Formats: sequence, C-alpha cells, structure tokens
Amino acid sequence: MSSSSNQTQPRTIGAWIGHKAEANGDRLALTVEGRDKTYAGVHLDSDRLAAGLASLGLGAGDRACLMMQNSLECIDAWFAMNKAGIVEVPINQAYRGHLLEYLVSQSRSSAVVCDADYLDRIAEAAPSLPGLEHVVVNRAEGTEDAGTPDFPNHVTVHELADLYLDSPAPEPDVDYRDTAVILYTSGTTGPSKGVMLCHEANLNLARHTVDLVGYDREDVLYTAFPLFHINAKYTSVMCAMEADARLIMDRRFSASRFWDRCRSEGITSFNYQGGLIMMLWKQPERPNDADNPVRNGFGAPCPIEIWEPFEERFGVHLSEVYGMTEVAITTENRRGMRKIGTAGRESALYHVQVVDPEDQPVPPGTAGEIVVRPKKPHIMIDNYFDMPDATVKAFRNLWFHTGDRGRLDEDGYLTFIDRMKDCVRRRGENISSYEVEAVINTCDAVLESAVIGVPSELGEEEVMAVVVLKPDHELSETELLDFCVPRMAHFAVPRYVRWCDDLPKTPSERVQKFKLREEGITADTWDRDDAGYVVPR
Repeated sequence: MSSSSNQTQPRTIGAWIGHKAEANGDRLALTVEGRDKTYAGVHLDSDRLAAGLASLGLGAGDRACLMMQNSLECIDAWFAMNKAGIVEVPINQAYRGHLLEYLVSQSRSSAVVCDADYLDRIAEAAPSLPGLEHVVVNRAEGTEDAGTPDFPNHVTVHELADLYLDSPAPEPDVDYRDTAVILYTSGTTGPSKGVMLCHEANLNLARHTVDLVGYDREDVLYTAFPLFHINAKYTSVMCAMEADARLIMDRRFSASRFWDRCRSEGITSFNYQGGLIMMLWKQPERPNDADNPVRNGFGAPCPIEIWEPFEERFGVHLSEVYGMTEVAITTENRRGMRKIGTAGRESALYHVQVVDPEDQPVPPGTAGEIVVRPKKPHIMIDNYFDMPDATVKAFRNLWFHTGDRGRLDEDGYLTFIDRMKDCVRRRGENISSYEVEAVINTCDAVLESAVIGVPSELGEEEVMAVVVLKPDHELSETELLDFCVPRMAHFAVPRYVRWCDDLPKTPSERVQKFKLREEGITADTWDRDDAGYVVPR
C-alpha cells in the first residue's frame, strides 16, 4: 500500500473529494465525453448537488438509484450522494420492466436519479413502487425536451439542473464504515444481489490500485466501462483522482480507434476486462502499433497465448489481477514478481485458498473453489442487502466463497479456471469454458467466441462453441476443429459449433452465457457427430 497510513488519510469519500480539491485546485481531473472538469469543479459541483438532494429531504442512510450514462453529471450525482450520506444504488441503463422494478424495490430506494432517456421506464414501474418519492431527471444540453410522462401522485419529478444549489452542502455524520454503495450482481443464477460496500472499502480499492500499477500525477487514465460498474468507479475515476492524475472517459469503446486516441490524448494507462484485450489484439497489425504513450494495462483476463506478444506488439505492461465486486484485487501480479498466465499471488488485502466441496484446502495444482478473507477490516463486501441467507451461504466456514474455480501452484500463484456455473461437465471431465475460448480466439479468422455446455443424450453435457468471425473472413466448422485438436485435450474439443453475428453481452463486455444456454442447440448448429468428424486421441 502507499507509504501514508490510511489512518492519516480521509476515510470517507466526501472528505476525500475535499482533500483532493484542496491539493489540486484547477488541475484537470476528468474529461468525460469531451467535457472537462477540474478537481475544484468536482468538489464544488458535488457540494451544490448534495445541497439540492438534501433539500428534497434525502439524507444519511436513505437509498437512491442512479441510472445514468457516463457523464460529468453522473459523477456529480454519485459524489453528491456520498457527501450527503445517501447510499448510492447504480443501475444498468439496459434494465427495464420487471428487473428495473425489482432493483428499485429490493434496495428500498426512495429516489431515482436518471437520464431523460430512461424516464419512461421509471414512470412505467412507479405505480408498483410505493416507497419511491422522488425522480430527478437529467436532460442533456442540446437535446430536445420530450416532456415528462405521467407519474403516480406519490412521486415528485425534479430537474437535476435545478438542484445545483448555492446553499451550504450538508454535513451529515458519515462514518467510514457506513455503506456508500450497493452494487447489484448480474443475478444469472437467481435474483440479483446487492453488494454493500462501505466508504473505506472503496477508498482502499482506489489506493491499492494506484500502488499496484504505480500511477502518478502525470498519468492519463482511460476507460469506457460504465459507471454502474466497480471497475469504472473505483479503479478508474477514484483511482485517477487518488493519484492526482487525469481520467478520460467515453461511453463506448472503439478497438479500431483506440491507439490513435491514446496518441492524440496522451493516454498512459487503460483498464481491461472481458474481451477487450482480445478485441485490441485482433485489430490489423500496423507498423506503429508500439508507437504510443501507453505504459500500463490493468485488469483481467489476458489469455496466456497472447500475453507477452501483446506487450511486445503494443509496448505495454499488463498488470493482471483476480477479483470481483465483493472482493476486489484478491491476487495480483506485481512488477518483477509476475508469472505469465496467472492472476498473481494473494495481495496485501486478502488471504486466498482453493478448497474442495467440503471447504478443505486442496494440494497445489489441484482445482477447486477460490475462497478469500480479508487481512484487514473494511476492504470488502459487508453483506448482501436484505439477503441474510445469501450472506451466510457466501461466508460459510469463515471464508467468502467466490463461486469461481481455480488452482494455486507451489509458489502461491493463482490460475483462474472458470466460473463454477460455466464449467462444462462432460463424461466425468471438468472442462474450462474459458480455456477452450482462449484457444478458439487465437484462430486468425475468429473475432470472439463463447463456450457453453448443452445437454447430452448420455447424461451430463457436451461442449458447444458459439463463434463470431472477423468481417470478411471465412472458416468452416471442420477447419475450426482442425485448429482446436492439436491445442487442447480431446475431450474439450467442441462437438457443436454455431456461427453468429455477435454475442449477447453486458455493458461491461461480459458475455451473457445464460442467454446462449437458453437458446441451446439451434437449427443452424453444426454437430460434428452428424458430420462424421472424428477427434483423434
């Protein structure tokens, strides 16, 4: 961690923002969608909006949903809630209908702050939300005012622009242990769970990331991940500000224009997750690929097959970690201590073990569930909001159970294998969908892929690959399998292949495999058994 003890630094986000503004003043902090804001501006505008939210009667311990695209106003609202003691509940802008209603209701939010584009969805859900009292709408400058839909009488609609007040900001009694945010998980195997994180946990994450990657005030960070995600919030926005640096943020990521953007803006670091690294790798090679100002990439996962070639091609150092919303950066690859292809060793924040179904540690090199627990207080999930049974289950036997499979080697380096629910069980073998995808994605004609298990007539599952080809590229099913056979175990070679134009994804670029499982074996799916293709052993 940094040389300064956390005990001597601000321990709530509101106090931290003021501290950063005092230290940096008119220094540029944020550029979001081409609009700039200084450190002093971040502090002033979040103070003014905190006063506005307080004028509605919202205060410490109240919960408010935030449903906005990446914008300066979204960051103002987030920080204003933190300053007012309001618990922020970020919501994916893609949500609507029952799921949107569920999140507002389950979080017991009394207010929603949203972009005008989502106002109709909130109005549709409002009659079923008796606890909802306030809706605050952000109308972007230069856009046509489409008016306000009808809301039930128990809801009052306010304009966000009218809530930037010049009156003093509220000064609630906010403790560093108080909940700052409830971040909802995807809920692919059940209802979405609200991850409760306190102020100090989020500050710890930002500070630890600065220390791990080595950011300083001359850095220019970049992200296009959404602000309802932990990555963009605490390892981009707050991470840049913790380093006294600058963040450039977009709403959409363009792999084809990324490196030119880095050159023109002087970007020195970017965050990655999902398929972002592979998207960059798959771009046509150019003579000036390494001629860019970027020094660092931070995130996970980078397939082992392209890790070092990627660094050499683009002149970038990758800092690979393992973590999740509940327990961020549990393992890390520090400079001079990396092991390519792994997520590194346990960080200064967490103890890490790999265990069997009875929660007993397994020998090095043996696969099992990754479990973690903190080395210090206030760095991880406190609870799942209003879900005590889910909390107890996750924390059973004094370890937090991640639901991920992995293995530790003799030196304590962790290799992530797969989400346990994404592992394919075929004829007694556990097959990592992640490892099969990593092979398929190195095929020149392939843009990206997703591997799932589908029911087998023999019981258990068969391996199915859903594949997106690069534009203007062709590949037959047999050519794909010919590519796979020498590169993976015979039992992992897909039986089924399906071509598609794109994969269903979350805004944070994670493939929604549950949708592919629901579709299953479609009419256009190729079956190697029917085609007479034999995989040699």
